[in-house]
Amino acid sequence: MIRAIVVHLSTKDVSRARGFYTALGFSVNERMSGESCVCMVISEAIQLMLSAESVFATFSPRAVCDTSKCLEVLNCLSCASRVEVDELVRKAVAAGGTTVEEAEDHGFMYQHSFLDPDGHGWNLFHMTEMP
Repeated sequence: MIRAIVVHLSTKDVSRARGFYTALGFSVNERMSGESCVCMVISEAIQLMLSAESVFATFSPRAVCDTSKCLEVLNCLSCASRVEVDELVRKAVAAGGTTVEEAEDHGFMYQHSFLDPDGHGWNLFHMTEMP
């Protein structure tokens, strides 16, 4: 069995979230999607569930994070190359995301990041040798 992870985040607009992540090249798991949520397939082992804030709020008694003021989590995603890192950031910005810093080259690792339209942080990185 492959152990998989589902990253579950809130969204103000399910349709916008679907369009944004589709523009990055990820596919939709339609069986797990509906009017109040969309499930994006990032890889065989990673899926991203984006639920409307009203639905997301029912999963925990804690308040939903205001991403305009706080960073709730930084999702880090490995990429096959520096080119893929740059291409995903370019696609994210073109689809309505933002970037708040320049790419960084640490020699053994190259990284860049973006915020999706809901303010969720994504750090993309390529390492010359994965541990």
